[in-house]
Amino acid sequence: MNKKIIHTQDAPQAIGTYSQAVKVDNTVYLSGQIPLNPKTMDVVSEDIRNQITQVFHNLKAVALAAGGDLTDIVKLNVYLTDLSNFPIVNEVMGEFISEPYPARAAIGVAALPKGVGVEIDAVMHLRNELYPA
Repeated sequence: MNKKIIHTQDAPQAIGTYSQAVKVDNTVYLSGQIPLNPKTMDVVSEDIRNQITQVFHNLKAVALAAGGDLTDIVKLNVYLTDLSNFPIVNEVMGEFISEPYPARAAIGVAALPKGVGVEIDAVMHLRNELYPA
């Protein structure tokens, strides 16, 4: 097993005992991203669309640091404090990821760190000569 910790200044720094992502062979496990501005570490907005957009920017930064991009994501888990915001997740996700879409789950939760409305984590598979697309 080849294990590597992924870290980038272009995404928020971990606010706990975890890594932004961990790469094991060709699989990358991206930790949950919340809508923090990576430079200030502040929540970007109270507006849920802005929050979801920032989360996808953060996921993209970590994916790029791991050697992939959002099209390499095979599984997303979306955590929302209000599931009525799920259509907005679909709209914003469509701006960042096109078909074929990854597998996905949407989970309603009571609360998230820093009082935000959304958190998303992902699993990404990187292509290479052993594992072509």
